[in-house]
Amino acid sequence: MTEVIANGVDSKGGSLRKGSDPLAQTVRGKMQNRRQKLNYQINKEMRMRAGAENLFKAATNKKLKEQVALELSFVNSNLQLLKEELEELNSDVEAYQTDSLTTSVPMIPLGLKETKDVDLNIPFKDFILEHYSEDQETYEKEIKNLMALRQAMRTPKRNEEGLDLLYEYYNQLYFVENRFFPTDRHLGIYFHWYDSLTGVPSTQKTVAFEKGSVLFNIAALYTQLGAKQDRSQKEGIEKAIDNFQRAAGAFRYLTDNFSHAPSMDMSNAVLNMLIYLMLAQVQESVFEKKMIGGIEETLKLCIEVGQEAAMVSKTYKDVHKAMNLESVKDYVPYSWISLALVKSEHFKALSHYYVTKGLQAKKDNSDQDVLETIFPRLHMKSEIKDDMTVVQIPKNADARKRLAKAHLHAALMVHEEAMRVHRMSKMLRKIDTLGEVLRHAHERSMSEYGELDEEDEFYDLINVPNIQPLTTQKAEMPAPDFSRVKVMDIFHRLGPLAIFSAKHRWSAPRTVEMERTENGFGFTVRGDSPVIIASLDDDGSAMKSGMKEGDFIVRIGDIDVKWSKHEEVVKTILNSQGVLKMDIVTPQGRDFLHPQDERRLRASGRVEPHVGTAPNGNAVNPRNSVIQVDKEANRKSGVRESGGRKVDNKKEKKEKRKSGLLGKKEAALW
Repeated sequence: MTEVIANGVDSKGGSLRKGSDPLAQTVRGKMQNRRQKLNYQINKEMRMRAGAENLFKAATNKKLKEQVALELSFVNSNLQLLKEELEELNSDVEAYQTDSLTTSVPMIPLGLKETKDVDLNIPFKDFILEHYSEDQETYEKEIKNLMALRQAMRTPKRNEEGLDLLYEYYNQLYFVENRFFPTDRHLGIYFHWYDSLTGVPSTQKTVAFEKGSVLFNIAALYTQLGAKQDRSQKEGIEKAIDNFQRAAGAFRYLTDNFSHAPSMDMSNAVLNMLIYLMLAQVQESVFEKKMIGGIEETLKLCIEVGQEAAMVSKTYKDVHKAMNLESVKDYVPYSWISLALVKSEHFKALSHYYVTKGLQAKKDNSDQDVLETIFPRLHMKSEIKDDMTVVQIPKNADARKRLAKAHLHAALMVHEEAMRVHRMSKMLRKIDTLGEVLRHAHERSMSEYGELDEEDEFYDLINVPNIQPLTTQKAEMPAPDFSRVKVMDIFHRLGPLAIFSAKHRWSAPRTVEMERTENGFGFTVRGDSPVIIASLDDDGSAMKSGMKEGDFIVRIGDIDVKWSKHEEVVKTILNSQGVLKMDIVTPQGRDFLHPQDERRLRASGRVEPHVGTAPNGNAVNPRNSVIQVDKEANRKSGVRESGGRKVDNKKEKKEKRKSGLLGKKEAALW
């Protein structure tokens, strides 16, 4: 049985979360497998095209140029066919839908971005040896665990476990970036990711690109989870709403925090389009939730449903507009653009239809009062310039019938437009459920219109404005919940990240040995994780051993103390027998010294004044205000300086010597 230490980590330090089997014969698994192969083929053809273009430019022989031009045309033709096949694969939305027999309009999910393997073994080992001065072979297990985690997140399961896996790797990248990626050098590690829609490869050496791509896949997986929910049940609709909202939030987070993306799918224009798409699918799900079990055909409820449908239509209109931007329209699949337009028209027609049902509903005594309250907010202003059409509140049954018939006629016209756009798209014609939904809605409106239409009616139909959009549940965009998976730094043995990171530098560890004299070891320590040498006694054992103020204690004997607390280190030192043996490192610069220790060293003449940065971000120099504050604090507390060393009153000092402690978090090792 595997022993779980914490947070999804087994007894060997590896992640318990695994990816799905890439050979699993599920429909979505086959699609992702096919998408991966197409990405590699597209990458191969693009390299061949680049080579052929370079050869064509360099060639001087006319015959050779003709042969290269012919080969280039074949490559371009193959590349176009591969991209069309990938577009058709991305247009296949039915594979991600629910298996429920209930007919519902399909949602648009996204496929995951594919990536190539990255070998971290040699670069990380070299960096551990060079930067951390540690035996790189002892970290082979950690490197393998990280690479295994990366391999697993390439094929996440289409469920909450898959999301946890992606979040785990994303959170682990925070530690990896701070441990191994300094800003002033490059380790020779490149991250390769393929565009989710076109398969065009992108390569960058920054961890930010890796994090952004993983976050994109988190959002894409949310879209797939939202699309597969059974929206014939309220619980399924609630889950779909939650997943689409989280996808929108992840895309928004990408937009706000990751700029200059090298791939088109992570550009601002495409991400904004995807945000609009997710919000539209949220509003569509809200509409479906309102329709579960049918609605009571009253004036108020039917108009509420009509305005909810108008909100869905408006959001899909925004999606269609975003998809038709110059930088986006040639990138997204044509079937997506068509589906957004079809849905916009379909729900606009439904808005007119349900207003008709409300106007034709059975009346009661309060109906007219309700209508006069609702009516001023029922219609939108006309989009036609100089259109002065004003629809009056119907005061009697005939006026209601005339207005209802006008709305129903508008619904029929828009239904027919939705069906026309549907017929024009080859991919949409393959989606049987969509065609069935459109036909059913159109036939229902035709039937209603036949019942309202009477031969002896001679008045003209009025042109009614579109319905004012209004929703009872506005879509939200929650930020990604990175805290849902808490991870332990795989490379935590390197020491506390605040000190032992890629941006900090220190000397190689050196071993010092000293014996306890009648005056003790002759040094004091401060802080914890790691403990810092605060001061040295003149001609003491510690000073003679080569120890310096500001050094970090990383090992005492055979015990690694980089993570040890202050009290633990003091106890270990005081309990040592015979020769005390410690491994210490010296940070470059004295940025980690307490300002009081910094001042004491300058007063004793052991260090030249310098400018550094304290852990709190304050600049530390001889004129720094932090030091002035410490001086004032010392004066008020009765502490005075003598020869660079603090002297308290004799009674307090004697008590502290007995306890082995000198001041808060500071120990004098006598």
